Amino acid sequence: MKYIPLFKVYMSQKASGYVKEVLNSGYIGQGQKVEEFENRLQKLFNFDYILTTNSGTSAEHLALHLLKNATYLKNSKSSLPNWPGLNPRDEILAPSLTCLATNAPILMNDFRIKWIDVDPNTMNVDLDDIARKITSKTKLIIVVHWGGYPVDLNKLDRICEKAKDMYGFKPIVIEDCAHAFGSKYQDKWIGTHGNICFFSFQAIKTLTCIDGGALFVPDYNLYKQGKLSRWYGIDRESDRRDFRCESDVPLIGTKFHMNDVCAAVGLANLEEVFTALNIQQDNSAFYDASLQDMDGITLLENHPDHTSACWLYTMKVKDRDNFMKKMNNDGIVVSRVHERNDKHSCMQEFKTQLPNLDKVIQEQICIPVGWWVSPKDREYIVTKIKEGW
Repeated sequence: MKYIPLFKVYMSQKASGYVKEVLNSGYIGQGQKVEEFENRLQKLFNFDYILTTNSGTSAEHLALHLLKNATYLKNSKSSLPNWPGLNPRDEILAPSLTCLATNAPILMNDFRIKWIDVDPNTMNVDLDDIARKITSKTKLIIVVHWGGYPVDLNKLDRICEKAKDMYGFKPIVIEDCAHAFGSKYQDKWIGTHGNICFFSFQAIKTLTCIDGGALFVPDYNLYKQGKLSRWYGIDRESDRRDFRCESDVPLIGTKFHMNDVCAAVGLANLEEVFTALNIQQDNSAFYDASLQDMDGITLLENHPDHTSACWLYTMKVKDRDNFMKKMNNDGIVVSRVHERNDKHSCMQEFKTQLPNLDKVIQEQICIPVGWWVSPKDREYIVTKIKEGW
């Protein structure tokens, strides 16, 4: 029987050679390959303030760590004018429909979650729900670009500007771009619209480093402090007489940096990532054309201002359980991919009404769309869907 997976690891044939070079170099920690990988990302995105990390989750942790210590950053010219800073048990607006990795760092950093409902047309956050839930206590908002489809960042910015008029400061936005490497909003790369953003280079992402991540920050001061804080707060670039002994550390950090082995894999895969992206975007367009107006299926929004990386192809299906059984019997792996986070017992204190999510969670499903799905495979998938369930 035919078998089409939902996820698959993309690995360049050059990666083993790049890794061998590092392994034989005698230097496998954060070194020249990490610097080269960061430089390549900076050139690709035309964006200077990029910090690689050992995972996307670490990149989010690093962002929260920097914001918790914003009083330190305010000693210099930063992008946080009049922002009141984060304190323990502060409330953060965040989506429930996402990987648990989005929300775990919020709790691990001793903050509280205020859930945002889902937009059933995109699976992104419901921006109108954000507007309803912003208060004078809303200092930070986290959004996810579900499947790579960009959030309407202009509308989100207008909501935050209105909050500034009402409360005297503008909430900071963190974009979870784990699905969105290669996505664009209004023809500009996701990650470069002025918010704090983090990416994941985990095994099954479009660009993989085996594991890794990156933090994009909007100004030099956050970048400089982030560079220190991802390695205990130690300045690795200072001219020290004894390279094993650090100078003064004014703000303690942790061990979130990338290593040269993972960076070497990332460099190899980065050379070919747009081949993979183009295939999954083409597969997504094929599904859009083939499944529109089909009974029992509702496709998601596809606005020309929003260029998705198409890491997921999500749709809403009536009688989803039988649909999943049918696809499984035909050798097609399907999944919801992520559970709603608010159902977990560790998050029950934040429980609230999310009516859109209550409905969507019964219908939402993802079908294979990635670079491994051939034209013959996608024809097979559409044929099996059209047989009914």
